Amino acid sequence: MIGSISGIVLPALLLAAGTPIPPGNSMVPSDAMPAPLKEVRYEQKLGGQVPLDAIFRDEAGRPVRLGDYFGQRPVILVLAYYHCPMLCDMVLQATETGLKPLKMNPGREFDVVVVSIDPKETPAMAAEKKADTVRRYGRPGTASGWHFLTGPQPSIDRVTKAVGFSYTYDEARNQYAHAAGIVVLTPQGRISRYFFGLEYAPRDIRLGLVESAGGKIGNLVDQVLLYCFHYDPVVGRYSAMTLNILRLAAVATTAGLILLIVLLRRRETAQPGPLGAA
Repeated sequence: MIGSISGIVLPALLLAAGTPIPPGNSMVPSDAMPAPLKEVRYEQKLGGQVPLDAIFRDEAGRPVRLGDYFGQRPVILVLAYYHCPMLCDMVLQATETGLKPLKMNPGREFDVVVVSIDPKETPAMAAEKKADTVRRYGRPGTASGWHFLTGPQPSIDRVTKAVGFSYTYDEARNQYAHAAGIVVLTPQGRISRYFFGLEYAPRDIRLGLVESAGGKIGNLVDQVLLYCFHYDPVVGRYSAMTLNILRLAAVATTAGLILLIVLLRRRETAQPGPLGAA
């Protein structure tokens, strides 16, 4: 499984490191990677628990616990750092792009928590990044659902280890090499879904949030979609389940035929019979 996940995120890693990607290759072999990047990956820990007691500071500089953002709604967790020259902004923009088509809103149906992996970053940097992200997202009244945190190395290590996020610091470049992706967590802080790369389909995000919330958000259409699409942890996206789609189509066809028969019988009953002889 790790090999498949690495194949998905390697192009983003090379992009972050300034390494050219061979034309036409979406899957980059591990021997094409710079040595420091070979240990950079997401190791999926589905069902694992994030440390809700980990201490951070929010964008206003207030001390908070990670658990302050859990309990009611699912959470989209983004691991990044605020002076990142390229990849982190691309991940945040991909998150915004995936969320914009949804009728769900941060702060109402879910929250977005961004945790800086750089212990030297400050709440002022987090506040600036939040303002920029909320402005780009452009949906009024949702700023309260976006949270940008900074914290000490022990808290960062606990969170990154819990979700299997391995990264490395390049001292010469003053940059972190890290994987591209987001993690969907349940209201209790359990790891529910991973989405990798630099593009997150709105349908996948919505279904991931609905499943993570235990069906407490979403509608009947979402439940039908969850019957037809199954989360594939190998590629980190929802894939169509052909058999279930065929079953649903068969049920719909049968129901349609039954409805047609009922309507035809009612029509026959409503028509006047032949006139009797005088």
